[in-house]
Amino acid sequence: MGRHVVAAVGEIPPNGSKLVEVKGRRIALFHVNGEYFALADRCPHEGGSLCAGRLTGLVTAKEPGRYEYSRPNEIVQCSWHGWEFDLRTGQSWCDPDSIRARTYEVRVEPGEALAKGPFVAETFPVSVENRYIVIEV
Repeated sequence: MGRHVVAAVGEIPPNGSKLVEVKGRRIALFHVNGEYFALADRCPHEGGSLCAGRLTGLVTAKEPGRYEYSRPNEIVQCSWHGWEFDLRTGQSWCDPDSIRARTYEVRVEPGEALAKGPFVAETFPVSVENRYIVIEV
């Protein structure tokens, strides 16, 4: 899979998201606590948009009635049925053993690193045959 520039760092506010498309795939891009995460935008449960979902944290309990909240904004709830997925791993918190949202690696790179050359223009062989111009592609 190739590298694709999908957004500038300032385009996605903290705890925000942006829907991008890469090679026909809808990908939900999230900015949380200075980090960026990418998941397939289609919830594996029934296809709702994860990008349109709400960011929340992880709620755990060691005993009834005593809840702990951690990892603020690192869990996304599906916009349709509220199924929760971990932004770091794609793991489902509703069915962790069998359902996972597809994750994509995200890197932040300086613009000059992306524009490094040398650049080579694509060329095509051209010939003239009986006064017709022919290009081979």
